[in-house]
Amino acid sequence: MSPERTTGPFRASAGFTERWEHFDVDITDGVATVTFTRPDKLNALTFDVYADLRDLLTELPHRGDAKVVVIAGRGKGFCSGGDVEEIIGVLQELPAKQLLEFTRMTGAVVRALRECPLPVIASVNGVAAGAGSVIALACDFRLLATSAKFAFLFTKVGLAGADMGSAYLLPRLVGLGRATELLMLGDTVRAEQAERIGLATQVVDDTELPTTTTALARRLADGPAFAYSATKVLLSRELDMDLPGALELEAMTQALLMTSDDHREFYRAWQQGRNPQWTGA
Repeated sequence: MSPERTTGPFRASAGFTERWEHFDVDITDGVATVTFTRPDKLNALTFDVYADLRDLLTELPHRGDAKVVVIAGRGKGFCSGGDVEEIIGVLQELPAKQLLEFTRMTGAVVRALRECPLPVIASVNGVAAGAGSVIALACDFRLLATSAKFAFLFTKVGLAGADMGSAYLLPRLVGLGRATELLMLGDTVRAEQAERIGLATQVVDDTELPTTTTALARRLADGPAFAYSATKVLLSRELDMDLPGALELEAMTQALLMTSDDHREFYRAWQQGRNPQWTGA
């Protein structure tokens, strides 16, 4: 994984991270695939995984070689949440100041997912529980295998169901009533129900999940990346805006994109009777 060493007025002196120790990262043909690598623990999270994921998501948009991000889990699960021994056990001994530092770090992962201008796909096989369910929730697309299941189980460990932005994101996806049920009771949501209530983008057979994920990632990477990025940013920003503000933001953004290479390429392709060759610029 060797990022292009481009220079410019917006690059800091620090180099890109060459190797991530706590999960696998592969960047090929514009697709950055992040794979959790603790299959023996259903990819339970550690302090280091949280911190590295936060930092990776911040770094990826600046590299220049990634147009879409895929998050997946190795083995039989996507991510079972925080490791009980390595996180919850340790947290019992920490003072309030350090506990707040930890909870802010976990929230920073979700913020990085939502603020990353690249589309992010969660490829969910097996369990996505606790923090794992929120990581998938914060992605732009959730592709589920039929074996997949969600569990927002924070109340089942004596904590608030509102964690890592779940009480902000989930009602906007499935509605307040359903979100109240899921976050308060912490019951398991299987793939079929997840699709029915709008939590899943698509559900496919387990054997088809890798190819379906690759196909969507390829479509996004080969498409008008600047337009996709602007769409994601506006979807996030307009959640809490009034209509006049949203209309003005969309008008300004659309006027900007009308000057883009991709928009001009569309018009040239239309004139010539061919498919556009998108460059993402």
